[in-house]
Amino acid sequence: MSKIPIRTQECRAELAWFSALCSDDYALLGVPDERLKSTYEHCKAITQKADHLGFQNILLPSSYQVGQDTLSFAAAMAEQTKQIQLLAAVRCGEMHPPMLARAIATLDHMLKGRLALNIISSDLPGTQMPSPDRYRRSAEVIEILRQAWTQKHIHFQGEFYQIDLDALPAKPYQQEGGPLLYFGGYSKEARALCARYCDVYLLWPDTLNGLKSSMMDVSQQARSQGRVLDFGLRIHIILRETEAQAREAARHLISKLEMSTGEKIKRRAQDHRSLGVYQQDALRASSDSEGYAEEYLWTGIGLARSGCGAAIVGNPDQVIGKLKAYMQLGFRAFILSGYPHLGACDLFARYVLPALPTIRLAAAQKRLP
Repeated sequence: MSKIPIRTQECRAELAWFSALCSDDYALLGVPDERLKSTYEHCKAITQKADHLGFQNILLPSSYQVGQDTLSFAAAMAEQTKQIQLLAAVRCGEMHPPMLARAIATLDHMLKGRLALNIISSDLPGTQMPSPDRYRRSAEVIEILRQAWTQKHIHFQGEFYQIDLDALPAKPYQQEGGPLLYFGGYSKEARALCARYCDVYLLWPDTLNGLKSSMMDVSQQARSQGRVLDFGLRIHIILRETEAQAREAARHLISKLEMSTGEKIKRRAQDHRSLGVYQQDALRASSDSEGYAEEYLWTGIGLARSGCGAAIVGNPDQVIGKLKAYMQLGFRAFILSGYPHLGACDLFARYVLPALPTIRLAAAQKRLP
């Protein structure tokens, strides 16, 4: 297996959990549970649990659904967490870029550098824009953020934004470029954007060969820009003490799911028509009769979820082995979740977290002063 160029050479991983800001927590997929609604208190409990248990990072997603606004929630968590980094999703175009740069810089100072950004380039709620236009706009937003964080002056003349402005109000806490940018997307435009501007390319589950192919493609594009990236994987975890119990938990998770309900849940997401979602559907279609695309990789979650649609299913040794195989391939960040999120967080921290060598990418890349 040829080696994929990566920025972080040491074989350690940044382990992140997921806070269900966008109405995404279930005991049984597709069956609403009042205890698991995306209330402020529930999402705070997940974030503080991951912080207490020692996860290095937590994804705060963004979508126009019942739940919590990402940056507002992150600001509240700045004073209510101790060591965890907040990976806040930012949808390009929602806010005037200099004001977004200042808001992020303010949050970065509140957190003393415990901030990273998940860049999203999807349609804004209630609007539609051709994909090439959307990615050109996103590129302009990122370029303005970069100027705001690294230069004394923002001077930008583009297709969507024309800005000539003092950058001092937008200076972040982090150095050497500001908060790290994590980005996921499968289209040609998405991969080109990541290769040119971002720091960590996030993938959704696939077979090992499929993951390697995507990583090589983006790595080669980054190299053409004189850059090297790190790679991250967004994946669910169904962990039990035995493999039989884990596989039974997977079956139980979808045991009450009506297919029409699952489709309705998927369609409410802004990204439900993206190439990445179609690839998750294709992975499930190619799986065996129980939904396994390869050993321990189960695709049933994609029946009722847009986006990341597969889980590692197994006992502690099997889950550890699978994650280490991904690390050997070149992954240096994982964004994990399980259903329900609080209980799954506890199980992972008890059985798997101590067994994996970890790293904080922002510290390793000298972003923290």
